[in-house]
Amino acid sequence: MKNSFINIMVVICVLLSTTTDAQIKNATTETVKIYGNCGMCKTTIEKTGNIKKIAKVDWDQDTQMATLTYDTKKTNQDEILKRIALAGYDSDKFLAPDDVYNNLHGCCQYERVAKVHVKEEIGIATTEGNASHSNHSESANVVVENEDQLKAVFENYFLVKDALIASDATKVASASKELLSAVNTIKMDKLEMDVHMVWMKVLSSIKEDVKQVGDSKDIKQQRQHFSNVSKDMYGLMKVAKYESPIYYQFCPMYNDGKGANWLSKENAVKNPYYGSMMLSCGKTVETIK
Repeated sequence: MKNSFINIMVVICVLLSTTTDAQIKNATTETVKIYGNCGMCKTTIEKTGNIKKIAKVDWDQDTQMATLTYDTKKTNQDEILKRIALAGYDSDKFLAPDDVYNNLHGCCQYERVAKVHVKEEIGIATTEGNASHSNHSESANVVVENEDQLKAVFENYFLVKDALIASDATKVASASKELLSAVNTIKMDKLEMDVHMVWMKVLSSIKEDVKQVGDSKDIKQQRQHFSNVSKDMYGLMKVAKYESPIYYQFCPMYNDGKGANWLSKENAVKNPYYGSMMLSCGKTVETIK
């Protein structure tokens, strides 16, 4: 009798699992590791990864293994893991932004381990269309979204640079606040994969340095933080699309001879670290196309 009951329960579980998978067309199932600790983590991971009739995530707290079932024509493993990373949970492919991880409840802050980012090209997929590389129109739409988002960030960076060239601390502060606003409006899940990975790395430092520039009225301090912003912007512009060439320029005199870089839309050197004192000091060291 006991064995009959167990057999019936097994059949019911199989039928329930089959019904769930049947709701997802073109379904495939994969198992991946997602880092977390507790029941709260399980709730967040599954809620973030699940999309009705498109993707379902089952996460095991003890093993930290997640079973992903998804419609291969509407999404893929990378897109699911990316959404979960944006909610604060690392996988072996995608790291959560530091500020999001730091805001997790104490019991949810799992031990983080060093990882190497995947370097191979990753296809772009969304939950609204086919993820195939051959779908050129959809890929183009993703690129346009990427350009539209980051254009405001780049343009405001250049306004800060121009205000520093003019040595106008008030305009520098004002432009920096606009830059910070543009940074805060970026939707990371809409960025292309390679841009997304760089953005997660630089977001915290960009926000901190831009805020410091905006809060200061001291042109020297503004220039110091701008040099940090420029390092991060360089990494971002290297992977992001831009409508025209960007010139990466270098001043060897700044910071007691240690030098500093900045980015410009013009090849002609106009030094933001010295302004009119040494306007043409520096050179273009790289053209980003």
